[in-house]
Amino acid sequence: MGSPDVLNEPVEDFEVKGGDLAKDISRKMEKMGGFTGRHFAEGVEILKTMFSGEITNMLSFPAAVMATGLRGILVQLVKEGRFDIVITTCGTLDHDLARRFSSYYKGDFKLDDEKLAQENIHRLGNVLVPKRAYGPLIEEKLQPFLEELYNEGIKEISSVELIWKIGEKLCDESCLMYWAWKNRIPIVVPGITDGAVGAQLWLFYNKRRDFKINVLKDEDYISDVVFNAKKLGALIIGGGISKHHTIWWAQFKGGLDYAVYITTALEYDGSLSGALIREGISWGKVKPKARFVTIHGDATLILPFLIAASI
Repeated sequence: MGSPDVLNEPVEDFEVKGGDLAKDISRKMEKMGGFTGRHFAEGVEILKTMFSGEITNMLSFPAAVMATGLRGILVQLVKEGRFDIVITTCGTLDHDLARRFSSYYKGDFKLDDEKLAQENIHRLGNVLVPKRAYGPLIEEKLQPFLEELYNEGIKEISSVELIWKIGEKLCDESCLMYWAWKNRIPIVVPGITDGAVGAQLWLFYNKRRDFKINVLKDEDYISDVVFNAKKLGALIIGGGISKHHTIWWAQFKGGLDYAVYITTALEYDGSLSGALIREGISWGKVKPKARFVTIHGDATLILPFLIAASI
């Protein structure tokens, strides 16, 4: 028997009906007791608060999800202005740009990678990326654009400002970068050289040695968002540098007040991706009294229902 003071919320069974909405099911899951389903319901309630109050919200995710249809939801969140800043990886720019002009395709995890290589097809999990739709296309679109900027006298620029410039040039409502430019929402890419867009920046630098990406200026954008916040919330999808940069900056405001973290990683290897949100309390990255939850699972499955139930 446990201590009596913890035995105060009995587990409740629930049924579902054909017409149930994500909101309806989430309310039922809140009372189910276990396991990840309950964490999902907690995440919904936290996001509802984040979207409805005077809270400055940060969105963090890695590039892989942009290669899937989940790109549409991420674009929607920026279009609707539900987040004040986005922190992500260079591949997000790659996929956003590539999919503006070409298509990715449904594949399978078990496809023959040697054969795919012979056919000039890249495999990203179970998504297929034709070679012509990635590196060569990004070079074709980006090099003339960078030359145009340079000829306008822009020889030093932050990645935030560069992304806004690309978004303005793309002028396409399906693009994350377009809505970031339209709504003046900073997209910060701490590892800007780690991807196809980054490779093109390096190639251009080899032609124009006085061209520079000012990554420290990007930090000013994060600083302004964090220090001007009354309360700070974050939706963190996946781990790596985008997650770390988000919670790293939160510590300078005393930590996150609200956080929802979606991950497939485990904490037992000490990785940042596997670290539960509560570990951030010991670093000052999450406030001890914060509302937070870690939801274990694939974001392509969880995020659509999480957002549908939250807005």
